[in-house]
Amino acid sequence: MIQSFKDLKVYQESYELALIVNKAILRLPSSERFDLVDQMRRASKSIPANIAEGYAKRLFEKEFKKYLFSSIGSCNEMVVHISFAKDLGFWKPEFCEDLLKRYDVVGKQLTRLLQNWKSYPTSKI
Repeated sequence: MIQSFKDLKVYQESYELALIVNKAILRLPSSERFDLVDQMRRASKSIPANIAEGYAKRLFEKEFKKYLFSSIGSCNEMVVHISFAKDLGFWKPEFCEDLLKRYDVVGKQLTRLLQNWKSYPTSKI
């Protein structure tokens, strides 16, 4: 039974990914401090934050879905930023591929949650 947004697997995974990304961006070149670093910090943290905020408004379909769409958008944004980090040679390809796969799963989980929002309080997503 879901009693809090913290019980959602999609929240847990997106939070863990945000921690991993925020530690890894310390290895990015200082020239990326105001570009890729800031964008990754913001987008990675936005996913679990929007899930949490949406949970508080889950009884209102339009509001709930708005926050899930924001989470999906930030998830997609992370895919782009990680691809840049990989293709620019800032991070190892294997590390990036793992992150990309995990963000793909999070995106799919968020989409399922959006589609099944009525069963959200008892969902095991």
